[in-house]
Amino acid sequence: MARLRLSFACGPYDRMAAIRDGSIQPDGIELTYLNLQPAEIFWRMLQYKEFDVSEMSLSNYTTLVSGGNAPFIAIPVFPSRVFRHGYFFINTKAGIESPADLKGKRGGVPEYSMTAALYMRGLLQHEYGVKPNEIDWVQGRADRLGRKLPPDIRLTQAPAGTELGDLLERGEIDFLLTANNPFSFRRGSPNVKRLFPNYAELEKDYYRRTKIYPIMHTVVIRRDVYERDPWVALNLYQAFNQSKDRAMRELLDTGSPKAPFAWLQSMIEEEQAIIGKDWFPYGIDQNRPTIEAALQYTYEQGLSDRLLKVEDLFAPACLRDIPLGDGQKL
Repeated sequence: MARLRLSFACGPYDRMAAIRDGSIQPDGIELTYLNLQPAEIFWRMLQYKEFDVSEMSLSNYTTLVSGGNAPFIAIPVFPSRVFRHGYFFINTKAGIESPADLKGKRGGVPEYSMTAALYMRGLLQHEYGVKPNEIDWVQGRADRLGRKLPPDIRLTQAPAGTELGDLLERGEIDFLLTANNPFSFRRGSPNVKRLFPNYAELEKDYYRRTKIYPIMHTVVIRRDVYERDPWVALNLYQAFNQSKDRAMRELLDTGSPKAPFAWLQSMIEEEQAIIGKDWFPYGIDQNRPTIEAALQYTYEQGLSDRLLKVEDLFAPACLRDIPLGDGQKL
């Protein structure tokens, strides 16, 4: 019997390398891997439903599910996740010494509804008592979903052709929360610095207290593909787990390191001590606090119409965690 042909758009991650090169293949599926950057994937999938399976913004997907019109269904695979304390940047002349000083300030954000910003606003509110409606927001690009925000949220669009990092450097915004280090910071501008210089220390403490390891992206299947062949969800989930587990075992071979870090072994051992032997987990069980936080923040911040449960997001066959794909242990 011929295998089902599906397209899969995803970033160039090591955890997807075995899927990308075809050495691990989902049972019954011939998967064509389209190696693209997430921003392009999200736009093409949200606007045109162009791919059968794709990486997807967790916050955008949650918003669609809350409205009852999601054209996709997710599996609990998380290609991208990043702690976010290190991505708050401030203008050094704005009088900001602590998170509380952000109240009443003018803050930049590339896209208000992006997942990184969702978690960062949640962090500000729940860790430091700074609510989204206490800030004047400047958005760098148009919102992908065009969702109307709550009336107490003050949001303006940055002038066309401007870079938020440049606005920060010039003092036209007081701070910036973003998914990547702004160019002004990379250039070493004296006017731009991190709000949390000791971000790694804070992130480790945050995880120990909350068990939240922010998930940026999940993987979605186009609804018509899933409804026609619902078995693809579990088969994809199993194959993606196998690919991720292989990548992590290769990283553990630190005698001939697969990543160019002098202290790779100590980094991995520290993360395992804090997060667990599987320090980049897929599935529901270990990720439940993180997903529940995202659902809470999405609702609190007016990006969802109702407070969702974790089970509302994912294909039922994938709600139970599975053992490592090929029976080996990390």
